[in-house]
Amino acid sequence: MASKRERNARHFLPYKSSLNLLNTFAVRYPSTFKSISLRYVIVAICLFTGIALASSAAARAQSPLSSPVDFRAIDKLIEKEMAARNIPGLSLAIVRRGELVYSKGFGVANLEHAIPTTPDTVFAIASVSKPILAIAIGRLVEQGKLSWRDPISKYLPGTPESWRNVTIAHLANHTSGIVRESPKFDENAEIADFELIEATFGVALAFPTGTKMQYCNICYFALAETITRVTGEPWPKFVKRELFDVAGMGDTRTTSVRDLVAKRAASYAWKDGSYSNVREYVALRPSGAFLSTVVDLARFESALYNGKLVSAKTLETLTTPTRLAGGEIGRMGNDPFGYGLGWDVGTLDGQLRVAHGGSLAGFRTMYARYPESGWAVILLANSTTTRSFSLERLVAKLLPMD
Repeated sequence: MASKRERNARHFLPYKSSLNLLNTFAVRYPSTFKSISLRYVIVAICLFTGIALASSAAARAQSPLSSPVDFRAIDKLIEKEMAARNIPGLSLAIVRRGELVYSKGFGVANLEHAIPTTPDTVFAIASVSKPILAIAIGRLVEQGKLSWRDPISKYLPGTPESWRNVTIAHLANHTSGIVRESPKFDENAEIADFELIEATFGVALAFPTGTKMQYCNICYFALAETITRVTGEPWPKFVKRELFDVAGMGDTRTTSVRDLVAKRAASYAWKDGSYSNVREYVALRPSGAFLSTVVDLARFESALYNGKLVSAKTLETLTTPTRLAGGEIGRMGNDPFGYGLGWDVGTLDGQLRVAHGGSLAGFRTMYARYPESGWAVILLANSTTTRSFSLERLVAKLLPMD
């Protein structure tokens, strides 16, 4: 049994961590720190302390696990990586068989206002949006409203002859041959999805459909437009009703730089020893469509695990590696892993791993599932320096894959 001194030391850890973080911020960025009023510093200390204490309470109340997890080791891993990579803020959630067992915010969501990161901080999730859109398509397939084998020309008028063999599946698994971006895309302009798609009609395919795999963002614009035309309602409305509302995701929505979004994280780059703001896209990109939190994405994972979004059969279809026309598994460039319909498909230490990462403005994100053991790891950060792919894998290696 721990001594009274040891118990008191553990209870002080949240306070110590909060003070250390602010001290580090003051030492590294004195000019920024001095510009923040004492009132905000005190508020930040209180908030950090409260968040840390709440996280500790949540850890004590978590569901029993078949094997113990060293959450302190996970904390130390994240803190070490953030210090080494100059990452201002990061949120992490871990789910086991549909139950949230860990969620925590680290660092600062907004440097200018000294706002701490929490599990409820809202980040742009970037291309983690792709599996969400693929699941939305899968839901329409289950409803009998379309098929993965349907040609895209069935839903989008005016498609060129070169797109004749392009199916819904080719768009979702990046084997269509269509270029990565529309030639008309402008990150600083709001342009209708179909206008951007139509501007791509005149661009030659990069390769014959189905013969190679090459990342394609405009393909997800086409999938979103297909949802709109099949359902007769804007695709964001369909996704919200059919997925987000079902999962109970109250803090998830489409991206916007104009709307006021509570608890939103700012986006940063680190260069030459200092941070700078990274301007977010004005454009709403279906390929990187959503703002969310690790807690909301944990709710999404729970709904997915429990079959509330799509059936097990559809999920298997989504996460089966794509085979090219020649029979081989499709891979993007030197990537050793395959790709299904909206999901990277690979392994980690012999365990099946289906995942997707994202990069948009200064945000770096990762959502990884380990179906054989029931784990899911969700990581959202607000710096271009974040290595979300490798960091998520390091977290996963600390989990008992039994």
